[in-house]
Amino acid sequence: MTLRLATRRSPLATRQAHDVRERLATRGVDAELVFVETHGDRDRTSSLTRLGGVGVFAVEVQRAVLDGVADVAVHSAKDLPSLTPEGLGLVCVPERRDAADVLIGRSLAGLGPGATVATGSPRRRALLLERRPDLHVVELRGNMATRVARAGRDGVDAVVAAAAALERLGQVDLVAERLEPSWFVPQVGQGAIALEARVTDSDTLEVLATLNDEVAFRALAAERAYLRELGAGCLVPTGAYATTAGDQLTLSAVMLAPDGASSVRDVVRGHDPEALGVALARRLRDELGGGHLWAPERP
Repeated sequence: MTLRLATRRSPLATRQAHDVRERLATRGVDAELVFVETHGDRDRTSSLTRLGGVGVFAVEVQRAVLDGVADVAVHSAKDLPSLTPEGLGLVCVPERRDAADVLIGRSLAGLGPGATVATGSPRRRALLLERRPDLHVVELRGNMATRVARAGRDGVDAVVAAAAALERLGQVDLVAERLEPSWFVPQVGQGAIALEARVTDSDTLEVLATLNDEVAFRALAAERAYLRELGAGCLVPTGAYATTAGDQLTLSAVMLAPDGASSVRDVVRGHDPEALGVALARRLRDELGGGHLWAPERP
């Protein structure tokens, strides 16, 4: 059996797909990579806000599987829209890497007043400004190599990136500071790889089930339920992060104004990932007043 893995061509996406292929090989299953160019890959200069944010790195990869060009869609889980297309199932999440964000170039304490930090994420921008309103936060696009190279150049003092991305690319030595998830709440799915397959493809579903990490799968389910209840995507300054102890989940989340001037946070615990995500979203949005901070995206 040979599985065709649909993936973007970026170095990070390719590394993730190779990780999946290596895991499959330990189960005696061969795999080959099918490269897909996404909307976000074709336009490397526009901001994610202008591109529309949700799905710009995922839709074409999903379509390759739905059209039978590939058997498995390999995603950075943080790139996925909160709703899975009809005909596909999010069926596997291998063991998750560190979900935290990191600073490259300088630590937060090492950034002087008015220092410039680059990021393309509204969540990261708002969290930085919440803690350090004096910072000048500028737009950043490109693959990981392009973003890393901006630190210390062209007036940029530091760059925000995902710890997991640097781990996968063998560049952890570039980290100036790990930003603790308890306050710098990660993006939904950050650090996780998500594998989708056609719900009718029983052979592929059976193979992928052997790669699934139940802890990571349940944590991602809770985070995605939170995002789905909000009707939100990566253009909204919100984050959610789930951890587990035994069969109990702890889900924390934050909603912020785009400029970081106001925010709401809370933590909930329970056993049902879907119920937990929905409950926390409603609490932050409705009970704690987070709904006034931003307007959820509309289809």
